[in-house]
Amino acid sequence: MQRILHSVTLFLFALLLQPLSGVFAGSFAEPDLYPSSWWVGMKNKNLQLMIHQENVGQYTTVTCTYPGVVLRKVNRFANPNYLILDLQLVAPKPGRMVIRLSGIGKAAQTISYELNARRSGNGKSFANGATSSDLMYLIMPDRFSNGDPSNDRVPGMRDQTLRRDTVFNRHGGDLKGVENKLDYLRDLGVTAIWLNPIWENDMPNRTEHGYAFTNHYKVDPRLGGNDAYKKLVDACHTKGLKMIQDAVYNHVGLEHHLYRDMPDSTWFHRWPTFTQTNYKDQVLFDPYASELDKKIMSKGWFVREMPDWDHSNPFVQTFLIQHAIWSVEEFGIDGYRIDTYAYNDLAFMNRCNKALYDEYPRISIFGETWVHGVINQAYFCDNTFRIPFRSNLQATTDFQTLFYGIQPACTEKFGWTEGVNKLYTTLAQDVVYKDPMRQVIFLDNHDIARFYSVVGEDTSKYKMAFAWLLTCRGIPQMYYGNEILMTGFTSPNDGYVRQDFPGGWEGDPQNKFTPGGRTEKENAIFNYIRRLAQFRQGSSAIKTGRFMQFLPVDGVYVYFRYDAGQTVMCLMNTNDQLSTVNLARFEERMKGFTKAFDVEAGAEFALEAQIRLVPHSTLVLELRK
Repeated sequence: MQRILHSVTLFLFALLLQPLSGVFAGSFAEPDLYPSSWWVGMKNKNLQLMIHQENVGQYTTVTCTYPGVVLRKVNRFANPNYLILDLQLVAPKPGRMVIRLSGIGKAAQTISYELNARRSGNGKSFANGATSSDLMYLIMPDRFSNGDPSNDRVPGMRDQTLRRDTVFNRHGGDLKGVENKLDYLRDLGVTAIWLNPIWENDMPNRTEHGYAFTNHYKVDPRLGGNDAYKKLVDACHTKGLKMIQDAVYNHVGLEHHLYRDMPDSTWFHRWPTFTQTNYKDQVLFDPYASELDKKIMSKGWFVREMPDWDHSNPFVQTFLIQHAIWSVEEFGIDGYRIDTYAYNDLAFMNRCNKALYDEYPRISIFGETWVHGVINQAYFCDNTFRIPFRSNLQATTDFQTLFYGIQPACTEKFGWTEGVNKLYTTLAQDVVYKDPMRQVIFLDNHDIARFYSVVGEDTSKYKMAFAWLLTCRGIPQMYYGNEILMTGFTSPNDGYVRQDFPGGWEGDPQNKFTPGGRTEKENAIFNYIRRLAQFRQGSSAIKTGRFMQFLPVDGVYVYFRYDAGQTVMCLMNTNDQLSTVNLARFEERMKGFTKAFDVEAGAEFALEAQIRLVPHSTLVLELRK
């Protein structure tokens, strides 16, 4: 009995000496804090700190006495599980800020919060952005490479699937797998990586794509967690690669805590019955549009599983903006691709973009605008229109040059308005963009059919399209597996364009990351893309030069990339037969040049009066004197 009493006495004594950090007397669960940490020296001196904990709102007194920090306001909500503190960081030093919570009838609690020193350069020497000098490579991490099988399943998460024989389940790819392939990507000519979302998606199914966030401050542990992401971004920068992060401001997953345990009813768009967006972007700029159509477009839910944020709520705005800034400062990413851009509140998006531009002047931001029409697309980015709403988004994913440009050029017969004339006409409308060189051009991505399938697995047409992708104006984006002729249509399911990269998993029968694992045809395409991509890296004319196009004639389209030091001529033959091109027509760009270097062949030849083009090909020439 004495031994028991002695043990109890020691326990109580130790309990009295225990500091009140995070929890009091072991009676509280640790609160969730959003943002999870912050930095001193930010241009915006305001910080809105969300505390999520059972009945935390019942504390009547909240104090913060950290030097240089002023607690301006304590915000309370209908749901007592939240407090949001408006803090002003006047001139604090890095350290651990202590917030004290107390109230009559409640045990006092202290919360420790980290204020860090900013990254070197204070936002001016990192977040360098993707530019027209880059070649971007889009990866869905779950389907690219499995570098750490130990995180394939994570106990406690809702989706425990792990079946590579179906496109509906998780396959186990992760961030370590991406890191392991950085040298492969560099050799291919890639200079920037865009990952589909990496944040936690603790949903019951279809979690491989990552677009239904359930925690904004936790990298999905099945991808490796926050540490794996930091290591990947650091490894990218060490190897001269940039990292573009996929952002989603329009919606979250149904299991997000802010939806499951809402502070109040104003955080998400609410309808008497489920209302889906009409997906009709044109109502946003249509001078004749109905207000109901506008409301459904912007406030309808994207799908049932993804609750739609109400961006008119100032707390929602700040939550999303702070997360965007936190991601850049915490991980050192270089830019953002914003998902479903057209469905967001556009005034809010301008505010969010500006907040990022203010802190990171070199960052790049482009938005997904899966719309139909150049005017439609330009409305959502920095344009030359004189209209009431002016977007400050730098650029978009250029669906117009895909659907109304290179795709018909490769699949339609030439005509007055058909075939490659559509590509010419679409590019002629660049007059609506403030800076067309920021537009992100592509052949396919995770939501649409793979281009090799679109062209009927015709390698000649595929090469013709890739030559355009790597020489046209804008920022070119490849989709993982383009270089090894991966195929797939979105019917009956989009998972069929998200197949595994062969060789990314131990035990794969073929390793297409290596020449020996690829077929002769695959190696021919890989080497073709690699040769053009590496030439592009050294070409000032393609990366930053001007663009000039000539009217297509008889199915042949000719355009130039040029600057004071270099001229690159591209001749696209979209016909089924040989075509002969008279070069005299292009004298204004060819004058003074007597030789040309064929990039694909790696050989120089003397220019004559005519050039013969094989069917379905793009000849890329560096002109020389």
